[in-house]
Amino acid sequence: MSDSISADGDCTDGSVRTDFSDDRTAVTEAEVEALVKGICFKTGPPRTLGVEVEWLVHELRRPQLPVTPERLEAAYAALRTVPLGSALTVEPGGQLELSSPPAASLMECIGTVSADLDAVRGVLAQRGLGLVGAGHDPWHTPRRFLREPRYDAMEACLDRTGTAGRHMMCASASVQVCLDAGHEEPGPLGHTRRWWLAHQLGPVLVAAFANSPLVERRPTGWVSTRQLLWMEIDAGRAGAPPLDGDPRAAWARHVLDAPVMCVRRDRGPWEVPDGLTFREWTRSGSPTTEDLAYHLTTLFPPVRPRGHLELRMIDAQPGDDGWIVPLAVTAALFDDPQAAETAYRAVKPLAERAESRPAPHNPLWLDAARTGLGDPELREAAVTCFTAASQALPRLGATPEVVDAVHGYLERYVLRGRSPADDLLDRVRGTAGRAQERELSA
Repeated sequence: MSDSISADGDCTDGSVRTDFSDDRTAVTEAEVEALVKGICFKTGPPRTLGVEVEWLVHELRRPQLPVTPERLEAAYAALRTVPLGSALTVEPGGQLELSSPPAASLMECIGTVSADLDAVRGVLAQRGLGLVGAGHDPWHTPRRFLREPRYDAMEACLDRTGTAGRHMMCASASVQVCLDAGHEEPGPLGHTRRWWLAHQLGPVLVAAFANSPLVERRPTGWVSTRQLLWMEIDAGRAGAPPLDGDPRAAWARHVLDAPVMCVRRDRGPWEVPDGLTFREWTRSGSPTTEDLAYHLTTLFPPVRPRGHLELRMIDAQPGDDGWIVPLAVTAALFDDPQAAETAYRAVKPLAERAESRPAPHNPLWLDAARTGLGDPELREAAVTCFTAASQALPRLGATPEVVDAVHGYLERYVLRGRSPADDLLDRVRGTAGRAQERELSA
């Protein structure tokens, strides 16, 4: 949900470049702090909503087969001619993303993205391709589709801490829900409460919508391997700031103390400094407002403030319309005051398990990614939150079909302590069991 979404996709985009009057003006440390505080939390009554849905693109009839870069390029060239209400972008591994415009209601958002997805699927189907909703590609090793200096530099930077970065860039997909920051004043819809709730509700959303238990066809031992990848990336790049104190001040400090991913060049490869923070850069060099805007796009916390709040912890969901449930549940728990208060009370006892460590690098988020709703406390909180969301949705104008979808998810998964990851694991175990039976009978 952005007024200036770029053509490079979200998790690695340049779309936070708003409210910078002169991009090439050098900035001091104090000016960076003031700019970040001014642009990242724009408060007011919650009125708009957005969603960014990422998909893996695979063979329509045999998704376990890889798609050649040439076929992907041809498909995306065709899609660029299709009029869409959402911004269509491509991730480094060839994943497709649709980013909705800000919508005045939940149903407006669902209507826009649903229509766009129908159009996209039609174009892809003509070329024998389809969309797969999974938090991590269950079949293929990561491979890069986009070859650009930005992604060369990103890969080089993230490779310093292992392979998680490549998996995140090239093999992951998510449902990202975008919400207004909230009122300046305190209360259930105040921006301080919503900032806190986003981080404490995050593990419940990770667990309830976990859908990435496989890598290269094998169980990883985690129901959300995608979330594991984010935890394996360093906290300066993929972590949140501490939740104590003013959100604006905490985020500004985090931005200044985060490592610079790369220094862009007009020609040749971009420089990838080792250990240089943006604060140190302002003291030893002359970064510009354009450099600051770019730096903000290289930070991937589970909740990213971009004027609005971007919740980034939900795995991509199976089925054509699976993305609607996390969007509806999250919108209800934040924008309906009664449901927001219920969610706050439900997740408050979980906060102790975080041990005052920022998300997602703490025990609570780790348990959510590893065991999902198999964790009794996460399951209890999820049942309370999904029930509250189901009751709140009619007050937000949701249709009976959307309410039924949320209630169905509650019954099929949440009440049973399951998520879509368990369905994938059941199928893998069933296949392995049948293969073992054939071996024994041979």
